[in-house]
Amino acid sequence: QVQLVESGGGLVQAGGSLRLSCAASGSILSANVMAWYRQAPGKQRELVARITNSGTTNYADPVKGRFTISRDNPKNTGYLQMNSLKPEDTAVYYCNAEITAWDTRTYNYWGQGTQVTVSS
Repeated sequence: QVQLVESGGGLVQAGGSLRLSCAASGSILSANVMAWYRQAPGKQRELVARITNSGTTNYADPVKGRFTISRDNPKNTGYLQMNSLKPEDTAVYYCNAEITAWDTRTYNYWGQGTQVTVSS
């Protein structure tokens, strides 16, 4: 019923930029909270950033000042603009969304992940 489709991952040089997109589709009334997580090899998944439907944002300390999370509410799409990328940002990035479906119930969904690789 609901699917999160990610795009925008890839390989970039240190100091470069990427923009990740997460499009939610299906029987959606609203995407209440959207977030990005990442997981590097040998490490557990960590929160990168999140944004509420009112626009309130939170960022993990390592990405503050470099990453910006945003959303297009009519399109139920979230974005993560990543600037000044560092090799330490290399990870699989996952979109996460708290979604109210047409049945008025709230569910939590995950995207399948997209690889971001930052070379030096």
